[in-house]
Amino acid sequence: MASGWANDGAVQDQIDSTVDDAVARARRSLPTGESLAFCEMCDEPIPEARRKAIPGVHLCVNCQQKEDAHQARFSPYNRRGSKDSQLR
Repeated sequence: MASGWANDGAVQDQIDSTVDDAVARARRSLPTGESLAFCEMCDEPIPEARRKAIPGVHLCVNCQQKEDAHQARFSPYNRRGSKDSQLR
Protein backbone atom coordinates (compact mmCIF):
# COMPACT_ATOMS: atom_id res chain seq x y z
CA MET A 1 0.00 0.00 0.00
CA ALA A 2 1.33 3.44 -0.89
CA SER A 3 2.33 5.85 1.82
CA GLY A 4 -0.35 8.40 2.65
CA TRP A 5 -3.27 6.16 1.86
CA ALA A 6 -5.70 5.19 4.61
CA ASN A 7 -6.10 1.59 5.66
CA ASP A 8 -9.28 -0.30 4.86
CA GLY A 9 -11.91 0.69 7.36
CA ALA A 10 -10.17 3.93 8.36
CA VAL A 11 -13.24 6.03 7.60
CA GLN A 12 -15.43 3.79 9.75
CA ASP A 13 -12.80 3.90 12.52
CA GLN A 14 -12.91 7.70 12.43
CA ILE A 15 -16.72 7.72 12.55
CA ASP A 16 -16.70 5.25 15.46
CA SER A 17 -14.17 7.39 17.31
CA THR A 18 -16.25 10.52 16.77
CA VAL A 19 -19.38 8.79 18.08
CA ASP A 20 -17.50 7.37 21.09
CA ASP A 21 -16.17 10.84 21.92
CA ALA A 22 -19.67 12.36 21.66
CA VAL A 23 -21.15 9.67 23.93
CA ALA A 24 -18.38 10.17 26.49
CA ARG A 25 -18.91 13.96 26.40
CA ALA A 26 -22.68 13.51 26.89
CA ARG A 27 -22.14 11.15 29.83
CA ARG A 28 -19.75 13.62 31.48
CA SER A 29 -22.38 16.36 31.23
CA LEU A 30 -25.05 14.32 33.03
CA PRO A 31 -25.83 15.57 36.52
CA THR A 32 -24.51 13.58 39.46
CA GLY A 33 -25.27 13.44 43.16
CA GLU A 34 -28.57 14.18 44.80
CA SER A 35 -31.25 16.17 42.99
CA LEU A 36 -32.08 19.60 44.33
CA ALA A 37 -35.61 20.50 45.38
CA PHE A 38 -35.18 24.06 44.05
CA CYS A 39 -33.49 25.30 40.89
CA GLU A 40 -30.05 26.70 41.59
CA MET A 41 -30.55 29.47 38.99
CA CYS A 42 -34.08 30.77 39.60
CA ASP A 43 -34.94 29.13 42.96
CA GLU A 44 -38.21 27.73 41.59
CA PRO A 45 -39.23 24.26 42.80
CA ILE A 46 -38.08 21.34 40.66
CA PRO A 47 -41.00 18.90 40.18
CA GLU A 48 -40.58 15.52 41.84
CA ALA A 49 -41.13 13.72 38.53
CA ARG A 50 -38.13 15.56 37.03
CA ARG A 51 -35.98 14.77 40.07
CA LYS A 52 -36.85 11.08 39.75
CA ALA A 53 -36.35 11.01 35.97
CA ILE A 54 -32.93 12.71 36.11
CA PRO A 55 -31.04 11.87 39.31
CA GLY A 56 -28.75 14.72 40.31
CA VAL A 57 -30.70 17.44 38.48
CA HIS A 58 -29.95 20.99 39.65
CA LEU A 59 -32.01 23.08 37.21
CA CYS A 60 -35.71 23.40 36.41
CA VAL A 61 -36.82 22.69 32.84
CA ASN A 62 -36.84 26.38 31.79
CA CYS A 63 -33.36 27.08 33.16
CA GLN A 64 -32.04 23.82 31.69
CA GLN A 65 -33.33 24.85 28.25
CA LYS A 66 -31.58 28.22 28.59
CA GLU A 67 -28.36 26.52 29.70
CA ASP A 68 -28.52 24.03 26.81
CA ALA A 69 -29.03 26.87 24.30
CA HIS A 70 -26.10 28.76 25.84
CA GLN A 71 -23.86 25.68 25.65
CA ALA A 72 -24.85 25.06 22.03
CA ARG A 73 -23.79 28.59 21.04
CA PHE A 74 -20.35 28.15 22.55
CA SER A 75 -19.68 24.55 21.62
CA PRO A 76 -16.04 23.96 20.68
CA TYR A 77 -17.12 21.38 18.07
CA ASN A 78 -17.19 22.87 14.57
CA ARG A 79 -19.71 20.82 12.63
CA ARG A 80 -19.38 22.93 9.50
CA GLY A 81 -15.61 22.61 9.50
CA SER A 82 -15.72 18.84 9.80
CA LYS A 83 -18.24 18.57 6.98
CA ASP A 84 -16.21 20.88 4.73
CA SER A 85 -13.05 18.93 5.37
CA GLN A 86 -14.76 15.75 4.17
CA LEU A 87 -15.56 17.42 0.84
CA ARG A 88 -11.95 18.25 0.05
